[in-house]
Amino acid sequence: MTKKDKIWFTNNNKSNHTLKFEKLYKNDFLIIPGAHDPISALLAKKAGFKALYLSGAALSSSMGLPDIGIITMDELVIRTKQLVSITNLPIIVDGDTGYGEVTNVVRLVNEIESVGAAAIQIEDQILPKKCGHLNGKQIISKQEMMSKIQAASKTSNNLKIIARTDAVESEGIDSAIERAKNYVQSGADIIFPEALTSKEDFKKFSKAITVPILSNMTEFGITPEISVKDLKNSGVQMAIWPVSSLRIALKSMEKFYNKLKKEKTSNSSLKDMFTRSELYDLLDYNAYEQLDKNIIKTILPE
Repeated sequence: MTKKDKIWFTNNNKSNHTLKFEKLYKNDFLIIPGAHDPISALLAKKAGFKALYLSGAALSSSMGLPDIGIITMDELVIRTKQLVSITNLPIIVDGDTGYGEVTNVVRLVNEIESVGAAAIQIEDQILPKKCGHLNGKQIISKQEMMSKIQAASKTSNNLKIIARTDAVESEGIDSAIERAKNYVQSGADIIFPEALTSKEDFKKFSKAITVPILSNMTEFGITPEISVKDLKNSGVQMAIWPVSSLRIALKSMEKFYNKLKKEKTSNSSLKDMFTRSELYDLLDYNAYEQLDKNIIKTILPE
């Protein structure tokens, strides 16, 4: 089997994902959709995206759990491995608060890097955490977060360390910027200022910070939808849409389940479905069959 024909990927050269990620955001503004599972990651790759974001909120929701920091590190690592292996794309992983204190952060970074992620994000909330766009968030001390970032940076070989600060709500933007500066001094490669309320806020951050800025364009939150052009003009290098695809999938499934319950048939929903052929193409079904020449080629029903 040639490299071109390869249908899944190993992580023999894990640093390649980090290098690809760095090249992408240095060359142009990087649009990064969220992908909460392997099949959504394949769809995002098919659409042409070059990097993906694994959101803790989306992963939690896909498991029927709220985003309050109750998923486990193993669940995050397993999902990261699945996304990296099936797409061979740079994956940014939401590490929440680091799953504990400094020693927990060290293990998290080792585990995430071992499965081929490109970057790990760590935030400065206490545990249990809250969604970044809800009120009442509580923040750890600047020194605690600096210790976590320093530990992550020293532990990592190639992984990009993204420091998220949720301090704007409780401490104000100037204090949050000072925190971000300290996080950079501690080894953060990228700063993620959460829940900003305007493009002017992003501009203020970017003028003060020497490393790239990541913006969160999640819907139904505090931050308004800002165009890529305006984000670029504000000094931002990349943006995530962390839960958008999950929200759309949930709304579509809800409509289908309600129609099926009412109509007792799926016929009226066929136009909204992936056909069998489309699904098999996405999964590269034929390539798997080619692994064993003795497998009889599947012929799809008319």
